[in-house]
Amino acid sequence: MMAKAAMIPALMILLAGAAPGWAEDAKPATAQPAATQPAKDTAAKPPQPVDVESDQMEVLDKEKKAIFKGNVVAKRPDVTVNCDTLVVDYADTQQPDGTSKTEVTNLDATGHVVIVTAKQKVTGEHATMDPKTNKLVVTGNVVVTQGATVIHGEVLHADLKTNQMDMTGGRVRGSFLPK
Repeated sequence: MMAKAAMIPALMILLAGAAPGWAEDAKPATAQPAATQPAKDTAAKPPQPVDVESDQMEVLDKEKKAIFKGNVVAKRPDVTVNCDTLVVDYADTQQPDGTSKTEVTNLDATGHVVIVTAKQKVTGEHATMDPKTNKLVVTGNVVVTQGATVIHGEVLHADLKTNQMDMTGGRVRGSFLPK
């Protein structure tokens, strides 16, 4: 049976706090980056709805965690994430007006991760994203495809604020087609 996050309004509010592009853009990692590529600069976007489908869903309210398992598809208007398991950590944060708001604190995708935007496709075995810092890390046989350009490596570090990415973790291979 398919579990849809749209059926759980609190979860939709939770996921709407995730960063706008998940893997659309990227940033350099720590020492000695192997390959760095700037992406287009985008203005801050308002929160967008997220639709999540999976074979199973479990909410662990005491741990502030939602777990989607089996054929997970998470879609926003500008990005789609497919994986075997998606764990969403969240927290209730106090607002200046005294109200409480549920915000995503971490996204963790494992197993056959595929992130697709209008311009890029990123694949790997594991991906984590911190929505507060807009940092994304994809590991395990990472492949980034943008048009005819294909880059292979072990670890992709992406900073969605600075719109740069960095591939590290051993030999990095790239295939570039000049225009």
